[in-house]
Amino acid sequence: AMVSVKREREIDLEDDEVPVKIGRSSEDRRSRHCPYLDTINRSVLDFDFEKLCSISLSHINVYACLICGKYFQGRGLKSHAYTHSVQFTHHVFLNLHTLKFYCLPDNYEIIDSSLEDITYVLKPTFTRQHISGLDKQGKLYRAYDGTTYLPGIVGLNNIKANDYANVVLQALSNVPPLRNYFLEEENYCGIRRPPGDIMFLLVQRFGELMRKLWNPRNFKAHVSPHEMLQAVVLCSKKNFQITKQGDAVDFLSWFMNALHGALGGTKKKPSSLTKVFQGSMRIFSKKLPHPDLPPEEKVALLLKDEYQEEMSDTTFLFLTLDLPTAPLYKDEKEQLIIPQVPLFNILAKFNGNTEKEYKTYKENFLKRFQLLKLPPYLIFCIKRFTKNNFFVEKNPTIVNFPITNVDLREYLTEEAQVTEKNTTYDLVANVVHDGKPTEGAYRIHDIFFSGELYRCKFLQDLQVTDILPQMITLSEAYIQIWKRRESEDDTTNHTGA
Repeated sequence: AMVSVKREREIDLEDDEVPVKIGRSSEDRRSRHCPYLDTINRSVLDFDFEKLCSISLSHINVYACLICGKYFQGRGLKSHAYTHSVQFTHHVFLNLHTLKFYCLPDNYEIIDSSLEDITYVLKPTFTRQHISGLDKQGKLYRAYDGTTYLPGIVGLNNIKANDYANVVLQALSNVPPLRNYFLEEENYCGIRRPPGDIMFLLVQRFGELMRKLWNPRNFKAHVSPHEMLQAVVLCSKKNFQITKQGDAVDFLSWFMNALHGALGGTKKKPSSLTKVFQGSMRIFSKKLPHPDLPPEEKVALLLKDEYQEEMSDTTFLFLTLDLPTAPLYKDEKEQLIIPQVPLFNILAKFNGNTEKEYKTYKENFLKRFQLLKLPPYLIFCIKRFTKNNFFVEKNPTIVNFPITNVDLREYLTEEAQVTEKNTTYDLVANVVHDGKPTEGAYRIHDIFFSGELYRCKFLQDLQVTDILPQMITLSEAYIQIWKRRESEDDTTNHTGA
């Protein structure tokens, strides 16, 4: 494009306003027919990364070059986008904030309906009608690069060592009520936070990631969680990082509590997250005498009030299940057999009778647990890792579990058994840890309905493949999300799983 002589009289602006030109109306600066639209290269466009100028590293007034995919600041004279357009003859740019298209260096706004697919990829939007039908069809969509994918069941890019966070984000995206809440930005954009509060950034970024994961019009069949993870690094004060492997359960615990607080929730005030995952339990706790004391002193102490059993009720967002100690020695054939335990054996922790000793720095307690209220979605965290002063040890015990029809009624108190109508759960997500404690990798199984078909997917980084249901139970499960059936009629959908 020829640079107009009148451009010398143009005011160089660094904001989102169209630069003023002497003697020309705003309509003259708009065109519905740009001659350079055929130079746009959709295959290089990637809006998953932080919206920073590639030269100034500023996030203010950033434009994406739609020919090479790079980000530049400004569009006025001497701006980085303007210089790029002249130097490389790249003419079509998109303002990443206003979603408006411009032709540079001529500097007019482009209005063309053929560009709507680009703005949708940058900022996907969902209507309530669209959201209500997400779980009713299993239609495969074709990305611009030619690959087919199922919205919501897509790979997440492992930038360096962030697979521990990816699997948690993927698992939570497979929870319909939480997903539906975040797909509509109107649900939380009005939440007011104190000035300077950065935690709400987690809510915004998680919503953006959720909409990208469920976008039916993607250019590629995977998503990069770059902006989401940068918010995690910032809000966690670098406790969770992209370059260093973390623990998925630690991240899940922090992320859920941080999200709950950022959504305006407190200990007494629920949030959209606690409505989905929060249950309650009853804890029976009894203080124990020091084990080194003589038997006579122990008997005397047990008669005192402070050593009597106390009862308290508390809420939970997930339940921790303890594994039995793995055998240290090989069997008689000099082979190590991987131990196995049924899920219901480790669930016995919550039957109200099983007692377990808990040690603190000064005191020992004997505790038993019983459930009071079951949430719509129940999370199990299977305790595989134990830490001491020297190293982290992993328990490789395989947990044998059915994928459907897990009834938890027997773990409720007698009163709760009367009030809780539906107590049967089906698995929707299974996070697995493979390898050594500090060097292993995380992957996830998503279990979902595709129309009337029950399907299982294996996801590891960008890889998404089908997997047989019986293969899921052979994995070293670490985190599981279970969905409560709303009625007994649901059993017709789960036969054969």
